[in-house]
Amino acid sequence: MKKIALLMLAGMVTMPVVAADIEAGKAKAGMCMACHGVAGISSIPMYPNLAGQKAMYLVKQLKDFKSGKRQDQTMKGMVMALSDADIVNISAYYASLK
Repeated sequence: MKKIALLMLAGMVTMPVVAADIEAGKAKAGMCMACHGVAGISSIPMYPNLAGQKAMYLVKQLKDFKSGKRQDQTMKGMVMALSDADIVNISAYYASLK
């Protein structure tokens, strides 16, 4: 099982290093694939590619959607059931894709 160290961000505050589980992230990313593509490359122009994005960037965006700091009804619905560990793992998974 691949694991990487990832800093979690809560706004501008740095939290402790958390070991991300890429395989767990891949398993949880199924709901993301409809819009962002099976390999993180979207075939729909209005949805961004996630493959290869920096993990810390993805964590911040997902946390911002969850908190309401970043507004999008579809994404808010997608992230509400995700735990902090899920967010870290999904972000690590997409960051691992090239």
